[in-house]
Amino acid sequence: MALQGIKGPSYRLIHGNTQEISNMQKEAMARPRNLSHDVFALVQPHLHSWTKIYGKTFLQWDGPQPVLVIVDPELCKEILNNKHRAYPKSNPVAFVMKLLGNGLVMSQRIHAMIASADTMLERWENHEAKEIEVFEEFRLLTSEVISRTAFGSSYLEGKDIFEMLLKISSLTFKTALKPKFPGLSRFVKTNDEIEMEKLEKRIRETIIEIVKKRERKVMPGEEGSLRSDFLGLLLKAYLDTNDNQRISLDDLVEECKTFYLAGHESTATFLAWTEARKEVLQLFGKQTPNPKGIAKLKTMSMIMYESLRLYPPVVLVIRRRVEREVKLGRLILPANLELAIPIVAFHYDSELWGQDVQLFKPERFAEGVVKATDENIAAFLPFGMGPRICVGLNFAITEAKIALSMILQRHAFTLSPAYTHSPSQFLTVRPQHEVQVMLHSL
Repeated sequence: MALQGIKGPSYRLIHGNTQEISNMQKEAMARPRNLSHDVFALVQPHLHSWTKIYGKTFLQWDGPQPVLVIVDPELCKEILNNKHRAYPKSNPVAFVMKLLGNGLVMSQRIHAMIASADTMLERWENHEAKEIEVFEEFRLLTSEVISRTAFGSSYLEGKDIFEMLLKISSLTFKTALKPKFPGLSRFVKTNDEIEMEKLEKRIRETIIEIVKKRERKVMPGEEGSLRSDFLGLLLKAYLDTNDNQRISLDDLVEECKTFYLAGHESTATFLAWTEARKEVLQLFGKQTPNPKGIAKLKTMSMIMYESLRLYPPVVLVIRRRVEREVKLGRLILPANLELAIPIVAFHYDSELWGQDVQLFKPERFAEGVVKATDENIAAFLPFGMGPRICVGLNFAITEAKIALSMILQRHAFTLSPAYTHSPSQFLTVRPQHEVQVMLHSL
């Protein structure tokens, strides 16, 4: 890579660059902060610094593993579209792609989303002119939505799964930058790794019990009677008689875990930073939001997209490993090199967004995402792109629009004097402390 002009931070024995990254993150978190949107320098200070020093394509080391970091839109598109099949990742299973489409299924989910938002707003009734911590409230809301729409259960039934997944998230983030030695981890495990394995086992057992409970309600040969929620679609695929379409129990469990965690954590994160009202009252007045009106929320869409640009829930596209030697742009990449695409770096690139990149300007998206990025769609990646674009995109956007509409119909907000602006990286971009606001009924 050096012979091809690729530079990067020097390799350090054992740690690679992980210790350096950890130190830079700790230093960034310790700095005093103001109400600036400069999230990139806070959540990924190493990438913020190294892109300035080494350019938009550079090499860093995750222990002994070389990782090519790419902040070039054209290279990004080539990797994520994966036309040469040199950057493998399994294709989405067919039933997952059907999950969040339009029509009856989404209409049914809208009713469940409204019911969940109502539950949250009932809790807020006694908070007039009082402080309320909205990040945790949104987390509870999205947890309830996932349980209702995906698993047909109340939040309480899935509460253990949520709590265990949050513990795993915390442990994963805690151990992410610790040195890793290929092969050795099979024999020597840390206390955190042992705890994570126990939690994984308990999550699996809990999900299987929920699955069995649903399966017991279905008579043999009547798989078509399964509900069309997420779990119903999974069970249909699990019970399918066609070998090419059937999924394994392991696949079913993993899909449930992904939907539980990604479906509530990412939406809760981005809900914490958004607000709009005028358009909602024009479209719905004080009436319950409806599917037709939700589709017309143009101003809210602009605000949500700009919030997702400044505070993308997921900060790094899952790494891809180069399967074989391949040409990427002008570069020749060796097999087994890992590639990383940092979303925040794209979203804060002044060459893509202009010198006002750190300003909150929803009007950037007045003519849609494509025009906002000058048709360079790789500049905006909150849900990824290409064949592996997040299947939860429509679900998350609809959920957020409903929640925000119902909140803004009833309440106005001001920031609490106790609020400290503290965006940080914890798998997703989320507040390090809390998001306290003062609640005012309309």
